[in-house]
Amino acid sequence: MCAEEIKYLPFLFVFLTLQTNAMEIRPAFKRGHADHEWLNTYHTFSFAEYFDPQHMGFSTLRVINEDRITGGSGFDTHPHKDMEIVTYVVSGALEHKDSLGNTAIIMPDEVQVMSAGTGVKHSEFNHLKDKYTHFLQIWILPEKKGITPRYGQKSFKNAFAQQVLVLVVSKDGREESIIINQDADLYIGKLKSSQEINFKIRPGRHIWIQMIKGALEVNDVRIEAGDGLAISVEKALKIVAKANAEFILFDLQ
Repeated sequence: MCAEEIKYLPFLFVFLTLQTNAMEIRPAFKRGHADHEWLNTYHTFSFAEYFDPQHMGFSTLRVINEDRITGGSGFDTHPHKDMEIVTYVVSGALEHKDSLGNTAIIMPDEVQVMSAGTGVKHSEFNHLKDKYTHFLQIWILPEKKGITPRYGQKSFKNAFAQQVLVLVVSKDGREESIIINQDADLYIGKLKSSQEINFKIRPGRHIWIQMIKGALEVNDVRIEAGDGLAISVEKALKIVAKANAEFILFDLQ
């Protein structure tokens, strides 16, 4: 996001281990980490100065950064091109400004999507004096390059109050989700302890679950805050909250 973008390799980023294992945990403690005082960040996949050839992404999912920005700090204006950038604020508030003329405050329960396309510049700041802003920024490889840049932002607070798993981003914008330039569905789940859901996986799809808070048991595999879970081959998921949990589920081609 704020750092220089890593050039991605022109192949499908499915982990080699998934050819033999249906489910693979990416433990939180094995993520890349950098503490810049004003920014405490964890990288699920290679990003900026963190490079691991075994963790370059998953399917079209390229970056998951979990960031905490201290009050009065942020990312100065920087460019992006040909990348789908999704931001989800967990707590705090994040001010966004971009070269498309958009100025907005992203609040908890809100999702922002920026299709960088031919090129866009933006900045992000936490103007809360005594509180850090906790958010996840996600990069997804675009289906088409060179599109006209596009911006979308929406609060899903009402949907979260009614559903435990909410579709927030999709290619076709169904269920009032935000449109993205890729065949990728992003769901945000919020389960109370002992709640469970069943998720059917379409043929040929790959699933990544990124934990934000709490603990889940997915087909008897336990994951906790900060963990990622890569899922291939499975036809369905039984997701049970072992504690109050918040997570993102990516349904990828």
